[in-house]
Amino acid sequence: MSYFIIIRGPAGIGKSTIAEKLAEVLSGYHFSFDEIMRKNKLDSIVGDGIPAENFVKANELIIPQAIEKLKNNNIVIFDGCFYRKEQIKHLKKNLPFKYYIFSLKSPLKECLERNKTRKKPMTKKAIEEVYELVSKMEVGIEIETSGKNMTEVINQILKYLPKEN
Repeated sequence: MSYFIIIRGPAGIGKSTIAEKLAEVLSGYHFSFDEIMRKNKLDSIVGDGIPAENFVKANELIIPQAIEKLKNNNIVIFDGCFYRKEQIKHLKKNLPFKYYIFSLKSPLKECLERNKTRKKPMTKKAIEEVYELVSKMEVGIEIETSGKNMTEVINQILKYLPKEN
């Protein structure tokens, strides 16, 4: 059974950690949009964040690999902030497979604290700005992460996914 999952939320909430573990649990494939954006120099901030067209360019870079995995009956997991509607619409249009979107939620204070534990922490201002952008868009199933460990969050997500036959 193939489908794709989008794990979205503000910086510092644990998207990549959750997506990586979820890929392991589901024997799926994980693609990090932060990594794709960085490697392809698409992560430049202009005005109120990274322009929508940069996210669409990142989609176009990863869609062929995702389609290959999905056609072979695999699960694909994307993680990123996904604060531009155009990026999500583009993925849904170009990946004609079942999908699930999960929006991770946590107070800003917790995201700021988690950011401090990163290998390369972002600035406080950047965390606040991304938090605001992500919070403006409600999409998918909300998963509250505050006060929960990774296993609890994974288990909450798994409740919404199809069971293997």
